[in-house]
Amino acid sequence: MKVTFPQLGNTCFAAKAIFDDIGIEYILPPVSNKTCLEIGSKISPEEMCFPFKIMMGAYIQSIEKGADTIILPGSCGPCRYGEYCELQMNILRKLGYNIKFIVIDTPGSIGKDELLNRIAEVGKSSEKSRKQKMLAVLNGYKIIRLMDDIERKTRMLSGYEMNRGECKRILRECKKEALNTFGSKEMIKVLMRYKEKLSSVKVNMCKKPVKIAIIGEIYTILEPFSNQYIEDKLMDMGISTQKTLTPSWWVKNTVLSPFKLNSIDIRRASKKYLPLYIGGHSRECVGEAVLAHKNGFDGAIQILPMGCMPEIVSKSILPTISSDRNFPIMTLVVDEMTGDAGFDTRVEAFADLLERRRMKNVLYGY
Repeated sequence: MKVTFPQLGNTCFAAKAIFDDIGIEYILPPVSNKTCLEIGSKISPEEMCFPFKIMMGAYIQSIEKGADTIILPGSCGPCRYGEYCELQMNILRKLGYNIKFIVIDTPGSIGKDELLNRIAEVGKSSEKSRKQKMLAVLNGYKIIRLMDDIERKTRMLSGYEMNRGECKRILRECKKEALNTFGSKEMIKVLMRYKEKLSSVKVNMCKKPVKIAIIGEIYTILEPFSNQYIEDKLMDMGISTQKTLTPSWWVKNTVLSPFKLNSIDIRRASKKYLPLYIGGHSRECVGEAVLAHKNGFDGAIQILPMGCMPEIVSKSILPTISSDRNFPIMTLVVDEMTGDAGFDTRVEAFADLLERRRMKNVLYGY
């Protein structure tokens, strides 16, 4: 068995370390790019989500390198993502590929026993002991938390840094070096070193940078290619950003969801506007917008793929939140036809709007 998996933010670091530790052959998926999108768009139904098409292109490239098993994180309730695996399997079979899918879904959807069976299916080709496998998984979670923490700090510190671009450089070097390691212990050492390195970044905490919350559909938030590298662009503009939906959040949320202890702050914040889960991460999107205002952010940017039903519902609610709380929120819809120029213009205009609001508030003492 030679496994691969879709790119989803920082999950690739944990997956690589876990497979190294337990001795499972794997193919790292290519970094999402135009080639992935072109391949995926040709073989996918036209009306399918943007993330679906990028994933399909990456699968083809990984399969051509020898992958025969695809591990896919589970669905998010009643949205099209819940049917990804079945449709992707059918498409790949029609193309002549005999690929096995292992879907790691939530216990509430498939039951605890079935979840354990699927996890066991992933590790059956490993000769490591059960204890070693468990340790590898725990280290993998530690890696996800470390990487998400490093990214969160660099994105926020970029608005305060004295040497423009230093945080962005550190984050880029950290990810590059982490992928060149073997095993979780070596990767954790690298991440701990870069976490310490962040403490030496020269910052001016007297600065009042614009702060923007990135909210919306989880894939288009986490995958830089799908959102036109918006966080990097905002870093270049000296703007601090933050997103709640990260791989480490997803793991914690999935584990706690059967006990209804997941994302309590988000559920409370969204109760007035969207008290129910309707699929995807629409409720999280609404709750994050409310929390962003409460936590002193200047505005929020919702990012969603064209036709995403849960996020369309969120999109219809966000103007009410914006009006109730005098809190600017911009929505960006992405698909394979999204161009850089128009996208960048909207982001820059929104940033200018927030900067003018900030200056007006300071001038008039709001």
